[in-house]
Amino acid sequence: MEETANSIAIVLIGPKHSGKTSAGKALAALLKGKFKDLDAVIGERTGKSPRELYREGPLVFRKAEAEALEALFGDVPSRRIIATGGGLADNCEALSLLQKLKPPPFLVYLEVPAETAWRRIELAAAKSGEFPPFLKTANPKETHRELHERRAIVYRELAGLSVRGEGKTPEELAEEILNRLNLLQN
Repeated sequence: MEETANSIAIVLIGPKHSGKTSAGKALAALLKGKFKDLDAVIGERTGKSPRELYREGPLVFRKAEAEALEALFGDVPSRRIIATGGGLADNCEALSLLQKLKPPPFLVYLEVPAETAWRRIELAAAKSGEFPPFLKTANPKETHRELHERRAIVYRELAGLSVRGEGKTPEELAEEILNRLNLLQN
């Protein structure tokens, strides 16, 4: 039983700015596990940010994303929580890897309405001075809405658990996830 408890893996999926990283850190604290942000791992492995890789081409980024995810699951099993990037739904190789893992990780979809995600993207763009490369279109808001809706279908199908991420602190999200997965220790 201890070996199973120590090999728990929770993978947070969902749109950009849904709270995956914040909730992931809170989950790791509650589980006394390791937290990894997939975008940070991509940067560590390639020496480039996800934005830089995406500018080289979406396929370049998707390959780096799948390789980073595979590396995270290639080490010794331990309690781990992984926050993925918002576009994981578009990476067939990474999705296939998640579905083939043994033991399978808990896939948790953090849902937020498209408008909420858009407001958060706008705030981040105001701070950084630019939209993410995939939103540099004639109508970024419409592009985002279309991506958000299409990817939500993939995330709902993939996830074993969906959690509303709006209006909750990271700690509240973490507790809800652990309660619903029956992993919270009393």
